[in-house]
Amino acid sequence: MSDKEEIERRRTFGIISHPDAGKTTLTEKLLLFGGAIQTAGAVKSNKNSKAATSDFMEIERQRGISVATSVMGFDYKGVKINLLDTPGHQDFCEDTYRTLTAVDSVIMVIDCVKGVESQTEKLLEVCRMRNTPVIVFINKLDREGRDPYDLLDEIESKLKINVCPLSWPISMGKTFKGVYSLFEKSLLLFQPSGSKLEKDTFEIKDLKDPKIDEMVSERYAAKLREDIELLSVYPEFNKQDYLQGKISPVFFGSAVNNFGIRELLDCFIQIAPTPLSRDTDARTILPEETKFTGFVFKIHANMDARHRDRLAFVRVCSGKFERNTNYYHTRLDKQLKFSNPTAFMAQEKTIIEAAYPGDIVGLYDTGNFKIGDTLTQGEKLNFKGIPSFSPELFRYVINADPMKSKQLAKGLEQLTDEGVAQLFTKMSNASKILGTVGALQFEVIQYRLNSEYSASCNFESLNLYKACWVTCKDKKKLQAFVDDKFQHMAKDKEDNFVFLAESAWALQMAQEKNPDIEFHFTSEY
Repeated sequence: MSDKEEIERRRTFGIISHPDAGKTTLTEKLLLFGGAIQTAGAVKSNKNSKAATSDFMEIERQRGISVATSVMGFDYKGVKINLLDTPGHQDFCEDTYRTLTAVDSVIMVIDCVKGVESQTEKLLEVCRMRNTPVIVFINKLDREGRDPYDLLDEIESKLKINVCPLSWPISMGKTFKGVYSLFEKSLLLFQPSGSKLEKDTFEIKDLKDPKIDEMVSERYAAKLREDIELLSVYPEFNKQDYLQGKISPVFFGSAVNNFGIRELLDCFIQIAPTPLSRDTDARTILPEETKFTGFVFKIHANMDARHRDRLAFVRVCSGKFERNTNYYHTRLDKQLKFSNPTAFMAQEKTIIEAAYPGDIVGLYDTGNFKIGDTLTQGEKLNFKGIPSFSPELFRYVINADPMKSKQLAKGLEQLTDEGVAQLFTKMSNASKILGTVGALQFEVIQYRLNSEYSASCNFESLNLYKACWVTCKDKKKLQAFVDDKFQHMAKDKEDNFVFLAESAWALQMAQEKNPDIEFHFTSEY
């Protein structure tokens, strides 16, 4: 297969949603239909001891939530699918935001009972910033949910996107009969069981076909015909409009029952974009270019606690990545060679010889990489749009076991490399401050320090409004500002100056009194 054919058969996408909408369950079922796994694990189930494939960290299994992005690659009908399952909980949104820089399209899961929720709105805003194509999957049709028209209206009004239904439910909850696919012109009958992959599907080109009445009863058949007629108020599906982010196809189903998944997957591989171009500080990179480029969007320490491995997740943007080949690390200005590049199935890894645009490659790392780093075949450039955000919550780190100081320092260093939290050192007394965007992050870090590094720490409250990076073209003026605000200054891990503002007023006053100083609220300045 030629390099061009390899690129064209790839689809790289992320799954996003509010917590508990069924995102990780949908991920499992897509893997199941793709033949990547034999048994889907329940994300939450007291009866089933098998955890979800994508939830591979111990704390994820205990809490029943995803706290880290998982990468899974599999083949389906000749198409290579790279699927990234993201955390839904708002406390881990920073990981999700960065992951969205590495995908070409998105499937957004919405609970038919709860509708559009706050985290869904925030994630969709990130997609809109990049015009990322979005497919909507309305889940849990086996439950008594809201009227489908109301759901579509809410999606349009709250998310400000134009929807285009490509399937339509026949009733809901206890009387749920199935789904009519407008995309495939077929009727899919519902069976309340998650055990079967094959469902009863009937090709029905004409809605007047009396077979529909036999299968779902005259009452529900009449309602279906009436509904489909009313759907003419929505725009017809146009692939180009979808690829430009102007319309979002909508599918209905029940992930836990394997229902509507095959239809979603079959449509996805037909309409989803192949690898897209990416912007750098020098130029736009096209996937069909012959020379390799890629960027690090995620780092994960201790994916296998037995081997203490640290992996950098690299999105291939152009060219062909090959094992045992020298590549140029633009930030460090040096060549690196990788003998064991890996492909992923969550925590399961296999060594690969080559990877193409759209693929996600895992590179074993001894500390060379940080999030946002660029690899090329010699060209000096950096991919844009992969920032670290200013934290919103802050805690002093107190070592609970002085005999394990080295373990604590190493653990904090490696875990904050992952980008889930930021570590600052206060200049006045060298105390360590951890900053996150969500309270649950502190619990996760505390747990992982203990389980992965045998280190224990406590957190002490610190009342800060904002931590922002400060720069100035005039080094003397910057030093004068640092001296003046010394009690409120810290340094990040890269030795950059950070101003710790105790209140919005303090930040405003510092900005007004120091017009030459630039205050940055993301690390990408």
